[in-house]
Amino acid sequence: MLIYLLLTLTVLLIAFNVKSRQEECTAAIGSDYNYIYRGITRQRLKSAVGIFAIFVLLTGVSSIRLNVGNDYSNYVEFMHRAFSGAIVPTEPGFNYLTILIYKLSGFENYVAVFFVFAAATVFFFLAAIRNRSENFWMSFMMFMLLGYYFQSISTVRWYLALSIAIFAAYYCIEKDWPKFVLLVLCGALFHKSLLVVLVLYPLACIKWRRWMLGALGILCLSTLFLKDFYLQVAIKIYPSYAGTEYLSGGGLSKVNILRCLVVGAFAIYVLRKDVTKDRELSFYFFCNLFGLLFYTFGSFIPTVSRIAYYLTVTHILYVPLLINRVDEKTFKRTNIRSVLKILTVAVCLVYFINYMRGAGNDGVRILPYETIFFHELPATLSERGFG
Repeated sequence: MLIYLLLTLTVLLIAFNVKSRQEECTAAIGSDYNYIYRGITRQRLKSAVGIFAIFVLLTGVSSIRLNVGNDYSNYVEFMHRAFSGAIVPTEPGFNYLTILIYKLSGFENYVAVFFVFAAATVFFFLAAIRNRSENFWMSFMMFMLLGYYFQSISTVRWYLALSIAIFAAYYCIEKDWPKFVLLVLCGALFHKSLLVVLVLYPLACIKWRRWMLGALGILCLSTLFLKDFYLQVAIKIYPSYAGTEYLSGGGLSKVNILRCLVVGAFAIYVLRKDVTKDRELSFYFFCNLFGLLFYTFGSFIPTVSRIAYYLTVTHILYVPLLINRVDEKTFKRTNIRSVLKILTVAVCLVYFINYMRGAGNDGVRILPYETIFFHELPATLSERGFG
C-alpha cells in the first residue's frame, strides 16, 4: 500500500503547479494588460512539465505491475488465446492490439500490452481534466481519491472506455458530432459498453421539456412492475450476461445514490434557475440525474454501475465548476469556496481510505503490489492445462 500512498501524495503535490486551459484563460482575461503572446508562458510551461511528470508516474506504476488487478491473469490468458487464433470474449480492438504487439515484440509481451492500456487511459483522463476543468487540482484530486486511477489497474478495458467517454464528452457538448462518434466507436472496439454514451450523452445535452421529464418519470416507475421485461431487453442487447451471476443484480448502491443526491442538490442550490442554462451545465446536471435514476431504478440491470459510471464520472469536472460558481457575497464573513474545497477533499479522503481498506479483496485486488522486476507470473490456465 505504501507505493500507492507515496504515488498519490507525489502526484497531488505536482498537480498544485498545473493549471487547466480554462484557468489559464481566466487569468489572461482578468489581467491588467491584455495582449497577444504567441510564445509559451511560464505558467503554461510549468503545467506542461507537471502534466508530463504525472503522466509518467501514473503510467509507470500501472504498467510495471505484475498479477495486480482483478483480471490480470485472465487478460494474459485472453492475450495468449487471441494470439493463437482461438475464440476469446474480448473485443476486436483488444485482440488485434495484442496480436500486433506480440508480433512486433517477437514473443508474448503482455507487459507491453498493459503499458499501452495504462498510457492511453491516463492520457485521456488527464486530457479531459486539463481541457475542461475549472480547477485542475480539484478535479485531479477527485480522480485520484475517488479511485478512478486505481480501478483502472483492476479493470483495464472498461476504464480505457471510461477515460475515452469523459474525453469525448467535450465534443458532445460542443456539437462536434463526427469527432464524438468516431472516438466512441474507436473506444467501443475495446469495450462495447461505451456505445451507451452515444445515446446518453446527447440526451444530457438537449433542452428537456416538462412532458419529457414526465415521460422519464413514468419510465422509471414502470421498472417497478416490468422488471423482467426490461431485463430480457438488456440480455438481448448484451447476450454475454445470459445465464451468469450478473442477472441477480447488484442491489441498491446507497453510497452512489447519496453521492448523486448531494451533487444534484448542491447544483440546484448554487445555480438555481441557471442549472441548465447552457449545454455544458445541462450536460453535467442531467448526467448526474441519469446516474441517480440508474442507481435507484435500474439496480436489476446486469452491472448497472458500468452504465452509471459513464454518467457520474463527470462529477470530477462538475463539482469544481459548482464550487467556482458559489456566490461569495452571500457569505461575507467566510471564504465559502475554500470551505467547500476543504470539505470536498475531506469527503474524498474518507472514500479513499475506505477504498484502500478493501483494496486486496476479490473484485479489486490491487494489493499486494508486485512488479515485473521482482516477481514471477503464476501459470495461466493454458500453461497449467485444462485437465
